[in-house]
Order: sequence, then structure tokens, then C-alpha cells
Amino acid sequence: MNNDTVVPKVARRLLRTEPNFRMFSRLWRVNWFFVLLICVLAGIGYVALYSAGGGKPVPFAEPQLIRFGFGLIIMIVVALLSPRVLRLMSVPIYIIAILMLGLVLKIGHVGKGAERWINLGFFQFQPSEFAKIALVLMLATWFHRVGREKMGNPLRLIIPALLTLLPVVLVLKEPNLGTATIVGMIGASLFFAAGMRWWQIVILVAPVPFLGNVIYSHLHDYQKARIDTFLHPEHDPLGAGYNIIQSKIALGSGGMWGEGYLHGSQGQLNFLPEKQTDFIFTMIGEEWGYAGGVVVIGILTLIVISGMLMSLRCRNRFGRLVGLGISVDFFLYCVVNLSMVMGVIPVGGVPLPLISYGGSAMLTMMFGFGLLLSTWVYRDEVDSGGDG
Repeated sequence: MNNDTVVPKVARRLLRTEPNFRMFSRLWRVNWFFVLLICVLAGIGYVALYSAGGGKPVPFAEPQLIRFGFGLIIMIVVALLSPRVLRLMSVPIYIIAILMLGLVLKIGHVGKGAERWINLGFFQFQPSEFAKIALVLMLATWFHRVGREKMGNPLRLIIPALLTLLPVVLVLKEPNLGTATIVGMIGASLFFAAGMRWWQIVILVAPVPFLGNVIYSHLHDYQKARIDTFLHPEHDPLGAGYNIIQSKIALGSGGMWGEGYLHGSQGQLNFLPEKQTDFIFTMIGEEWGYAGGVVVIGILTLIVISGMLMSLRCRNRFGRLVGLGISVDFFLYCVVNLSMVMGVIPVGGVPLPLISYGGSAMLTMMFGFGLLLSTWVYRDEVDSGGDG
């Protein structure tokens, strides 16, 4: 036996026995290209928020950068947790999320017509954001234990359906229709990814079109106003239709190359509302034009594709489902926000992840990215649950 075969065996033995070597091995397996994409996206967010603050790091850019740094630490720590540890954490995390959703209905801070925030004094937290991550973990754990071959039994779908319905109902009661819809769509995507049969999907989806009138009749007045504004923004150009009209003006004025950094007329003169949160992409389009918007959308697309590929590469059923759930969450965030600011769908108060100003969305998304990276770090780990 020569030295070339002895050295690798010794290295492998050290990786199995020494905690420091194991930790280094896991850090080495992190998808650092994915981390780089996230940092680039957060950097774009910093630049945009600096402009939204009038060319100053406060009040938006600097706090957001601090949150991102803290979130980056959370992401790396979570990425090193094994699937077994995450499965053990899933039930407590889900219970905590449900309790917080119930708590926000009692003591929640009212904002924009809805009780969505828990005010801790130094920090305002939005439980509905955390609930999306909790649901992904909980459903992944359930489907992992059930296994793909048993998904044909409708009785196996009752409990995960209730697990999905509970946070959806609680978020609706805040009321927060946009986030409740995203929570429901995340749950539906995991049902499909777990192996739900096509005939089961048809049975569940078929009644939805016929429930439109019933759903509309139970909407709050401000939600109905959003739909009417979406269809006819010109009816109230200085009131309900103001946001979307100004957003379209700003996007159109950007042209191909934009009006220049810190020179956007709608944003810098404060005609553009919520420019640091929901309409941050509009400000980017105004200052950097169509070309800048395409670059941002390209980075968002790369993150979604990378997340999907990492998930599909994972040999662990739980890891695959978690990764797909987080990827779908990020994808829906982006699609809803971009569609909203372009006037394709009604305004719903959904931020653009890692770019819009806000702590809850930032930290929960970074926690979710940590889960996604964990599926890649432990991609070759096969356990006994489900079909492996």
C-alpha cells in the first residue's frame, strides 16, 4: 500500500472522528456560489435603500445591512444542521408559529388596516413570515414519514391539509389575504412535490372557480377596494389608485438606462409611495431603467433555479421537500411583488426579498436559505424515512 492510498484514508478517518474536521468539511460543502448570489442581491438592496433614504445610509440602508449581517450568521449556522436535527425541530417550530399567529390577533400592532405585527419595542416582528417557514418544515416532516408510495391514500392527506389550513385561516383573520394566499400555495406545492395524485389535485382545485363570489363577499372593504383599484386605478387617481399610477409612471420614465442613480424624479421627490418597501423595484427601474430591472430579475431567477437544483440533488426526501418549499416561497415572493408594482395583480403588501426594507422578511428568508443550504450540505445523506 503506497502513501497515496494511506493519506486519503487517514483524512477520512479524521473527518469522521474529529468535530473540528467535520465542521470544516460541512463548511466546505456549503454552496458558496448560492451565498454569493444572496450577497449580491442584498448589495443591490443596500444601494436602492441608500437612494430611497435621499442619498444617506439612514434610516433605511444601514439598519438593513446590519440585519443582513445577522441573517447571514443565522443562515450559515442553520446550513450546518443535519436533516435529523431539523426534523426534530419542525414540530416545536410549527407550534411556536401557530401560537404567535394567535397572539398577533390579541395584541398585534395594527398597520395598514391589518393586525400583522408584534411590537417588541426594539423590533417589530411579523409572525406570518415565520409561519411560512414553519409550514414547510412541518409538511416536509410529515410527508417524509408517510413516504411517497402511501400518498394515494386520501386519508393520509387529511392531517397535512389541516396543518396547512390552520395558518392560512389565522393569517386571513389578521387580515392578510396576500400572505395567506402565499402560505396556501406553498402548502399546495409541497403536496404536489410529495407525490399527490393528479386525480386528487383535480378534486381539490375544481371547486375553486365556483367559490369566487363567496370569497369576494367575505373580503374586507379595503381588500375589495384593492381589487377595484387594480381594475380601474383611474377612478381614484389621488386616493386608492395613487400608488399603482405613480409606480407605472416611475417605471415608464426610467426608459432603457434609467434617469441615473439618485436622480429618479418620482422617487427622490417623494411622489412614489412605499419606495423603501413594497415599491422598491419601481425605484430601481426608474433610476437604472429596463437594463437594471433585467439584471435584478436575472439574479432573482438564478437564486430560484439554484435552489431548485440543490433540492432535486438531495437524496433525502425530507431535504428535497424543504428545499423545494423554500424555493417556492422565494419564487412567490418575487412574482407577487413584481406583478404588483407593474399593475398585473392588485397591490397586496408583499415585499421584494432581500431588497425591500424590513426585518421580519429579511431574517425569516435568511433562515429559510439556511434550510435550503442544509439540503445541499447533507445532499448525500440517506435515511430510513419515506422512500429516501
